[in-house]
Amino acid sequence: MIMLENIKDAVRKFLTGSTPYEKAVDEFIKDLQKSLISSDVNVKLVFSLTSKIRERLTKEKPPSILERKEWFISIVYDELSKLFGGDNEPSVNPTKIPYIIMLVGVQGSGKTTTAAKLAFFYKKKGYKVGLVAADTYRPAAYDQLAQLGSQIDVPVYGEPNNTNSIEIAQHGVSTFIKNKIDIIIVDTAGRHGYGEETKLLEEMKEIYEAIRPDEVILVIDASIGQKAYDLALRFHQASPIGAIIITKMDGTAKGGGALSAVAATGATIKFIGTGEKIDELEVFNPKRYVARILGMGDIETILDKVRGLEEYEKVQKKMEDLMTGKGKLTLKDVYDQLVALRKMGPLSKVLQHIPGLGVLLPTPTEEQLKLGEEKIKRWIAALNSMTYKELENPSIIDKSRMRRIAEGAGLEIDEVRELLEWYNNMNKLLKMVKRRRSDIEKLFGGKL
Repeated sequence: MIMLENIKDAVRKFLTGSTPYEKAVDEFIKDLQKSLISSDVNVKLVFSLTSKIRERLTKEKPPSILERKEWFISIVYDELSKLFGGDNEPSVNPTKIPYIIMLVGVQGSGKTTTAAKLAFFYKKKGYKVGLVAADTYRPAAYDQLAQLGSQIDVPVYGEPNNTNSIEIAQHGVSTFIKNKIDIIIVDTAGRHGYGEETKLLEEMKEIYEAIRPDEVILVIDASIGQKAYDLALRFHQASPIGAIIITKMDGTAKGGGALSAVAATGATIKFIGTGEKIDELEVFNPKRYVARILGMGDIETILDKVRGLEEYEKVQKKMEDLMTGKGKLTLKDVYDQLVALRKMGPLSKVLQHIPGLGVLLPTPTEEQLKLGEEKIKRWIAALNSMTYKELENPSIIDKSRMRRIAEGAGLEIDEVRELLEWYNNMNKLLKMVKRRRSDIEKLFGGKL
């Protein structure tokens, strides 16, 4: 994919280089700005992005579990994800059957090929799909779609001698509904160029009124870069049930500009076309996309630590609630805590940064740390081997259940027994803390 490739190199250089931190941050931000601007991302958006990154650096403190450089890259990841749509991950599953999708787009956007790619995508998911060739403006449009439909074994409805696209769309939809087709994709005429959005949207409304689709998708060529903003904005305002597909991401350096421009309108980017082959259409997930351009290997370790810390903090909040008498500790809570710990990295580093883990490892010598990491791994295996009922109500685990859990996890039965003893001791400890807290509250005549 021709886009922002050099950002991966900048991330690796930043994380592994010996340049002093402040200077390295300045250099990285300059490299990021150059890469985004060369990818046709709007200059205002670029400088807004980098100023937000700098603002967060001054206002926020890094989590104790992350090195400063890792924390900086996690901020870059967050802000870049927002630039390309943030948490706006689309749903691609049809909400009803039959489900009618209408594709619109200007001439040359790759709409007809995208119609076939979309049909192939849903066919692989097990749906019965039909294509309607309602593009009467381009002479070869029906032949092209018929050929593509034949390649993927999807029926194509068309009327080569009829010039009325609305009639063809109506006939095609009604035929496929009679034939019990699950998803009907209507390819409409792409007769207008960029800059003629008004005419395109007028035609879209006419066909929409005729066939009443469940979804309208605008197809945009990535090579138009930030010019996609005006078209996407007009479409987003005109079609409340609309989404967008950006095509030809593999063949242009302006893909970043198109993606950020569309995301800035608030419109949903549903798919991106990543190549010419029929299966080269992927669901667009902004966070996964940003992780890829930053370098999956480099960013994934950092994100795991951040996610692990977030999950651990949730577990700690549950533990605090338990100490005040709210709820009951279950093996599911223990599982969540152990999984969160593993995500945060080696136990030696985790212990340095998170107080209170001495309950698990009171004297963390190097040998004990190794044993502790192995024990966590084996306990997680045991917990994975338990049923939901066992995790929620450990008192039902008798000897025969212990034996089954041990066999399922590849452990000795004594290891399962040790885990359960540890769990019981934790419960006793919590009860003792609750009693002491209650006694102190009585002493002071109320809740603390």
